[in-house]
Amino acid sequence: MESSLLLLFLVTFFAVSVTPGLCMTLSLTLGMTIGIKRSLWMIVGELIGVGLVALAALLGVATLLLTYPSLFVALKYGGGAYLCYLGVQMWRSKGKMAIDLGNETQQNVSALSLAVQGFVTAIANPKGWVFMISLLPPFINTQQPLLPQASVLIAIILVLELICLLLYASGGRALRRLLEKKNNVQLMNRIAGTMMLGVALWLVVG
Repeated sequence: MESSLLLLFLVTFFAVSVTPGLCMTLSLTLGMTIGIKRSLWMIVGELIGVGLVALAALLGVATLLLTYPSLFVALKYGGGAYLCYLGVQMWRSKGKMAIDLGNETQQNVSALSLAVQGFVTAIANPKGWVFMISLLPPFINTQQPLLPQASVLIAIILVLELICLLLYASGGRALRRLLEKKNNVQLMNRIAGTMMLGVALWLVVG
């Protein structure tokens, strides 16, 4: 791939990735509630999901899935319901993900559940599929082998996505520290719960 085309892809994808969306909002919320370190598990799951979506788009699988949108329904509504449940729990300052200043590391949240949460959010987002289908093909040279090109593009996508997710998680952590100075735990939980409900609604209606 030509360096100029590669640079264009990098700039284009970063501009889209850094824009607030489902995964970025989730990262901001978790950065606020469980901290950056624990949020890394969600980020791992999200990156796996994004990588699979990108690969599927390059292989043409996404076109088939978008032709039969019913394949998304169960995953979308199931994931949305789960995130909604978490949002309500956080709003009420209950559940494993609610902020508890006496439990700084929030160890009750399992790494697997966080990874699954990120994975489901990534692959159940139809806008992500549409974006990958529209963005990736123009950067593929049909006269050259697909695998090397796909590897480079997906690697760039994952690195940029990781950077943006960490930025949002850091923002959530900063917000938590700001509110902790006033010792307003209930407000922190309600802000995080509202954001989680927003992600759930976005996922279902998107």
